[in-house]
Order: sequence, then structure tokens, then C-alpha cells
Amino acid sequence: MRNFGISKLMAYRKGLIRQMLSDAKEAVMGTERDFTTISLNKAIFLLAVPMVLEMVMESVFAVVDIYFVSRLGADAVAVVGITESLMTLLYAIAFGVAMGTTALVSRRIGEKNSEEASKEGLQSLIAGIAISIVIAIPGFIFSDDLLKLMGASANAVSEHGGYTTIMFGGNIVIMLLFILNAVFRGAGDAAIAMRVLWLANGLNIILDPLLIFGYGPFPEMGTAGAAVATNIGRGVAVLYQLYVLFTGKSRINIGAVPFVIDVKRILHLMKISVGGMGQMLISTMSWVFLMRILAGFGSSVVAAYTVAIRIIVFTILPSWGLSNSASTLVGQNLGAKSPERAEKAVWRIAAINMMFMGIICVLFISLPGFFVSLLANDADMIELGIPALRIISYGFVFYGLGMVLVQSFNGAGDTRTPTLVNLIAFWIVEIPLAYFLSNHTVLKEQGVYYSIIIAEAGMTLLSLYFFRKGKWKAEVV
Repeated sequence: MRNFGISKLMAYRKGLIRQMLSDAKEAVMGTERDFTTISLNKAIFLLAVPMVLEMVMESVFAVVDIYFVSRLGADAVAVVGITESLMTLLYAIAFGVAMGTTALVSRRIGEKNSEEASKEGLQSLIAGIAISIVIAIPGFIFSDDLLKLMGASANAVSEHGGYTTIMFGGNIVIMLLFILNAVFRGAGDAAIAMRVLWLANGLNIILDPLLIFGYGPFPEMGTAGAAVATNIGRGVAVLYQLYVLFTGKSRINIGAVPFVIDVKRILHLMKISVGGMGQMLISTMSWVFLMRILAGFGSSVVAAYTVAIRIIVFTILPSWGLSNSASTLVGQNLGAKSPERAEKAVWRIAAINMMFMGIICVLFISLPGFFVSLLANDADMIELGIPALRIISYGFVFYGLGMVLVQSFNGAGDTRTPTLVNLIAFWIVEIPLAYFLSNHTVLKEQGVYYSIIIAEAGMTLLSLYFFRKGKWKAEVV
């Protein structure tokens, strides 16, 4: 009798493992399932797995990129960090348009109207091309002046300024990568979005050392080589995105709808996207001010902070992937008139994300020196990077909840609420607090790090308050 019970248990476990492997394969290879009708746990799994893997590759590239650049010295790392801060306008716009695109496409898919979803995707593409051209011209021309304005040393600008010039000039590949992957995510084609980023960042990782250090037949380009590698990798990925979208190999088929500029549809997209741009611009521009405050403490502090942030990004990007699944599920379920199911999805995803971020928090607080030394070989950079990583990590659990709540608002098309939350948390709290703590207390640059965790905790609490009010469920897009 006992043997029969053990055999039954083993058979159950084997069946469970087989089902999990089958679901994992389906998630990675792509699925045609309707996420508004299948079990909620399966819907979360099928969406979250490829979205997390997508961001894992993005985070791997962020770490690998700074690993190679750090071999060129503190000035090189500082220029890369400052450039990323300068490009916050681009990222904010791309993020905002991508957010609006996901909201519109997911809502139309939830309504079972794939043709309208394809039209939304086409107009997002057209809008992205136009915006990137407007940013590229002044960014390319005035890149050195912008670096100087941000406090970069004359030597850093002359030696490594080419990185900034190339990144601004080739920004179209970043813009379209964001927007077109938002089309796939909104449609529920998360596996395609995953493959796109794996292709882009895989090429980046291969080309980075070849072009930075000039291995084999490749020219030694220094930091400029890192920018060229990024643009090539992302450019190839964008071509793949366009191929899939125009040949009908996803739920969105741009090639099947008239290729015209629909001003009314673009304006509607921008109306939704403005809130997304605003919230991203508010949060990312706060990082520009933080970088400017830290620049007053020298290149070593900026470089150490940049290394710490890259390590943090390594963990936060997969969490963003998980949060993106909340955005898609909220949008599609609201389109299918199932707001309660949308809310349940948010709470389940938030619980998973908080547990994950809690584990990472413990690791970074316990072993900051180990992680910083993986990317930095300069003693001063390691010494300064340890407190940066440890202090910022204290806010991870709060942020794990906050990012899911923010993405749920965005998926519903309510981009105004996160904008208000970000304005309060990052501009009214974080920036003044960072300046005061770093310049008028004994904390010095560490005051900036403490201001970050305080602002993130405030952002999460405000988001939780608005989410519980439930107005996002009635949002019309």
C-alpha cells in the first residue's frame, strides 16, 4: 500500500515536471493562447518567462559593456555614465511612446481586433522615426559641449567624446527597438521581443571587445568602439523586428494595413504617451541631476557610481521584464472587460517581484565588494563603489512592488498617475535631499545614495495608495 502511494506521488511529480517543461518551451518559443481566458497563473508564466529572459540579456550586456570600458580607465567610465544621463531625454521619449503603444495594442488585442492593433503599431513606428531624427541632429553636433556642461574633464571629452557623438547620431536604433518591442509585448508576442533583444545584445557583446581593443582585423576604437558595437547590434535587431512585423509572422501584421501617416491616430498615441514620457523624463532627469552632484566629487566617484548602477541594472532589468507582464495583462484584460482579473494579476506579479528583489537585496548588502570588483579593477573605484551598491540596495523590496504598480497603471493607459508620483518622489524629495545630504552633511556623496532609497520608498507608497483607489480600471484608451 505504501509503495503504491509512493509510486503515485512520483508519477504526479513527473507529470508536474513535464508540464512545467512544456509550459517553459511554449513561453520561449511563442504561443497563440488568449491571455484573457486561460488560467491566470499560466498567463503570467507564459508572458513573464520570455520578458524576464529578454531583460536578463539586456542586463548581461549592461554589465559586459562597462566591464570592457572600465579597462580604459575612470575617465572612460565617467563619459559612458554621463552620456547615459544625457540620453535620458531619448530614453524618456522612447519609453513613453513604447508605453502608449503597449496600452493601445494590448487593449485592441483584448477586444479581439488585430487589424486595429496593427494600425496602432504602424503609427508608432512612424512617430518613432520622426522623433529620433529631431534628437539626432543637435545631439550629434553638440555632444562635446553637453559633456563639458555635465562636468566631464577636458581630457575625458577629448579622449572619449566620440562615444557620445556616435550614441546620439545613431539613436534611431534605440528608439525603434523600444517601440517595436512594445508592439510585440502589447500583442502578447513576448517571445519575439525576447529574441530581438537577445540578437541585439548578443552582437553587442561579441563586437564590444573587438572594436574597443582592436583584436584581429578590427580597428582599435576605444570607447567609440563600444558605441559602434551598440549601434550595429541594435540596428540588426531593428531590421529583424521590421521583417517580422511586415511579413505577418506575429499577431501584428503591419504589412497588411495601408502604409499611410494617420495624424489623428498618432496624436491619440502621443496623448497617451505624453504621460509616459513625463514620468520617465521626471525620473531619468533626476538621475542627470544626481550625476551632476556626484561629478563635483571627481571622476572616481562618478565611475564608482556608474559601476554600482550597472550592477543594480543587472538585477532590476529582469524585474522590469516581470513588471512588463503586468502591463500586458492589465491592458488585455481591461480590453476584455475583466478588471478584477487584471487586478489579481498585478498582486500576484508584485509578490513574486518583491521576493526576487529581496533575495538580491541580501546578496548586495552582504557582499558588495565581491560584486563591484567583478566590474572594476581600480582600488579607488572599488572602495567608492562598495557603499554605493550597499546603500542603494536597501530600497530594493520597496522598488520591487513600486515598479509593478507603475506598469499596471501604464498598461491601463493611465500614464498621468505615475507622472504625478514620480514628480513628487524624484523632484520634490530626491533631488533637494541629495543636494542637502551631500553638500551640507558629513555623508558627502553617500548622501546621494540615501536620497535614492528614500525617494523610491515614497514612490511605492504613493503608487500603492492610488492603485487601491481603483480609478485605473475605468481608463478608456
